[in-house]
Amino acid sequence: MHWLLIAFILGAVEGLTEFLPVSSSGHLILAGELLHFTGDKASVFQVAIQLGAILAVVVLYWPRFMSLLNGLRELRHPRRALKEKGLHGLRGLWLLFLTTLPPSLAGLLLHRHIKSLFSAEAVVLALVAGAVCMLLVERLARKIPPRTTSLDDITPGLALGIGCCQCLALWPGFSRSASTIMGGMLLGARRDVAAEYSFLAAVPLMFAATGYDVLANLSLFSTDDIPLFATGFLFSFIFAWLAVRTFIALLGRLTLRPFAWYRLALALPVYMFMVR
Repeated sequence: MHWLLIAFILGAVEGLTEFLPVSSSGHLILAGELLHFTGDKASVFQVAIQLGAILAVVVLYWPRFMSLLNGLRELRHPRRALKEKGLHGLRGLWLLFLTTLPPSLAGLLLHRHIKSLFSAEAVVLALVAGAVCMLLVERLARKIPPRTTSLDDITPGLALGIGCCQCLALWPGFSRSASTIMGGMLLGARRDVAAEYSFLAAVPLMFAATGYDVLANLSLFSTDDIPLFATGFLFSFIFAWLAVRTFIALLGRLTLRPFAWYRLALALPVYMFMVR
């Protein structure tokens, strides 16, 4: 199969699944094996095209990110800025830092072990485990009245708690989006607020992880690979933009259950045809 067609397919898969609670890394691993696009270069490519999905969120939430950048002006009076409410300015940057810190530390410490989990077997287990957790969280969340009903109500404790839950996403196939949304719901955030916060919190973490992985493996690539990366990046951006817009529109009516059943339905054929 032509390399650019593979890049288009993987870019579309990445964009469609990155911000939904179904695991983009799991889908990319499975798609890569089906397309016979595997190995060290393929693994780095799958990470690198996440930059397209990151850019889609930055574009969609541009005013929010600009308000966060204003926090750099508040460094002269940090105490006053941190006492203010809202997900903006220096306080917003602090909240995102708290959410990013646990998975970043865990990722650095477990980087080699995480790479060994990039297989169909590990993805099947993660798909099932994540689906079961999602069904349980939906049941438990009905008994927890949401205390956090907007992004500006997020507290440092909630941000750190979501960050700890986000560590589950280091298991390929579990889903970063699922782990942050479930964590937010269990800690008292309304489902749509937890989902939107997961979009914002993904940007610093994914940017750091992508940059680290690409820089560490630059020797694997040459200028001939630029069209491959450009194609994957472009279609990752386009499909992520569409997926996030659609997901936001459906958040008021959807629970996590349809995504849980989808994960279970996907795990069965993967186990039957790619693992056994």
